[in-house]
Amino acid sequence: MSVTLLVVEDKDKTLESICSVIKPLGFEVTVARDGLDGLSKAKQTYFDIVLLDHKMPVMDGLSLLKNLRDLDAYHRTPLLFMSTQDLVEIEPKALKAGATQCLAKPLNEDFLLDTLKSWAVRFVA
Repeated sequence: MSVTLLVVEDKDKTLESICSVIKPLGFEVTVARDGLDGLSKAKQTYFDIVLLDHKMPVMDGLSLLKNLRDLDAYHRTPLLFMSTQDLVEIEPKALKAGATQCLAKPLNEDFLLDTLKSWAVRFVA
């Protein structure tokens, strides 16, 4: 069984970088360009892990976190929140909104891989 990952990110360069980094993991990756698109895709298909950005058009990451946690299927799903904002400031808000873990952008590629592997083993294996 392959791990399904939803990546919600509006910046092309960041999205390309994330997808190239995680490609060796063999995850089935679906991309959404904003929070509303991400929520729509999450309602249509269950994803094992969701990696989402903070600042996006239409619906930001904090709103997306809250909306995903309101869905029965996503009560225990790892929701990994990415932000360029200082994590000391944004992390408490993200955790309160439903984030499982917060990641600082720009992302450290090795840390991202280790984090995704760790969550995949815990929740999907």
